[in-house]
Amino acid sequence: MSSKSEVDVIVHQLRFRFRDETGEAQQARVLELMRATAAVESVAFSTVGRHLGTPSDGYTHALCVAWSDLDALERYMHDPVHLAGDPEIIPHLAALAIGPETTDDPDPELGAKIMAANQRKLELYPEWAALMSSIPEVRVNIAV
Repeated sequence: MSSKSEVDVIVHQLRFRFRDETGEAQQARVLELMRATAAVESVAFSTVGRHLGTPSDGYTHALCVAWSDLDALERYMHDPVHLAGDPEIIPHLAALAIGPETTDDPDPELGAKIMAANQRKLELYPEWAALMSSIPEVRVNIAV
C-alpha cells in the first residue's frame, strides 16, 4: 500500500510475438532497441525478455516499464530514442497485447488519461499510427 512518503508508480506491460519471417538476428535487434527505449531517463525501472506466461496465449516476449507519474510516461512516449526505435521494432511484431497497466496512483481517471496520451501521440505522429495499424493482432487491456 502506498503512503505519502512513497512515489506513485505506473507499470506498463507489453506482451508480443514476432512475425514468422523475423529471424533470430532481427529478434535480437528488436530486443536491443526495446532495452534502449526502456533505459531512457523517464523510466523508473524496466525489463525486456522472454514472456513466461501461458504458451497458449501466443506471446513469446514481453517489455515491462515503470514511470513515476503521467508526466514521465509522456516524456517516454516522445523520447527521441523511443521514436527512433519504433520503425525498426514494430514491423517485426505479429501480435501485441498492451496492458493491463498496474499502479498505486489513486486517480480513478488514470486509465483514461493514459489512453488520451496515447491518442495524442497517434495524432501527432501519423507515421507511428500507420506502423501500429500494421501489426496483425493488437489487444489493448486498459480500462478507461
